[in-house]
Amino acid sequence: MKSVLEYKDYHLFMQDYYDERKRLGAFSWREFCKSAGFTSPNFLKLVCMGQSRLSRPKIANVAHAMGLVGYEEDYFRELVTFCNAENDSVKKAALLEMERIALEHKVRVVDSEAFQYYESWKYPVIRELAPMMSGANPRDIADACKEHVSAEEVRDVLDFLVKAGFLKKEAEKVYSQTEQTVVGSKEAMPIAIRAMHKEMASMAARAVDRYSAGERHFTGVTFSVNEEAYKRITEELDACCRKVLSIANEYKDQDQVFRINFQLFPVTDKIKEPHNA
Repeated sequence: MKSVLEYKDYHLFMQDYYDERKRLGAFSWREFCKSAGFTSPNFLKLVCMGQSRLSRPKIANVAHAMGLVGYEEDYFRELVTFCNAENDSVKKAALLEMERIALEHKVRVVDSEAFQYYESWKYPVIRELAPMMSGANPRDIADACKEHVSAEEVRDVLDFLVKAGFLKKEAEKVYSQTEQTVVGSKEAMPIAIRAMHKEMASMAARAVDRYSAGERHFTGVTFSVNEEAYKRITEELDACCRKVLSIANEYKDQDQVFRINFQLFPVTDKIKEPHNA
């Protein structure tokens, strides 16, 4: 069975533990629950199925029942905190602590670089811009950006992008993009990217007055949906993003960096009962 440090979901780890014990010999949910101090014979089964949560006071009992001690128990505690948290700051703190424990014990599980990459528009924009400006110094790259950024900041961003694997340094002041477009697990991304969405939305608002209609394209519609329609629309928006990137990648002589935002959000509460005339 894999080490707990290789998991990002405690439900999956507990289910794998149970399946492995079952494979090796007689083992039941009743026995598992009893060893962890639960009177209900199916509680941990419900936890693994996502129908119940493992409370913080019971984490140590369950960890010990699975033979986790020391740093493995610490990791499991943060894993449960991460999965159960509803607050982004709590989730992020738990995720970073998971990585600290994992890296300290030579197992890489999550990528904190994702948080830094999405902290500011500077990282994705300069990642696109630097390969286009072969031989340019940081001051030139800073001057090409519409939003303010210093030459020193550009230098730091480039160092990070190379170190994290977003860019490859081919020669002095010459960069190329790697195939790796993001660094970070799928669990980390929703937390990391929230700040980017806020920052890009603010930039979009400024762009309404900052650029002429010929330099930017804004459009929008207001409409009613149900849950099925919402799901289909979000899938269509995702497909559209992939199509936009496909079109952009058809050309090899790019000379400018753009950002496109799709902002789909509710402007009313859900109406409990349809109002019929």
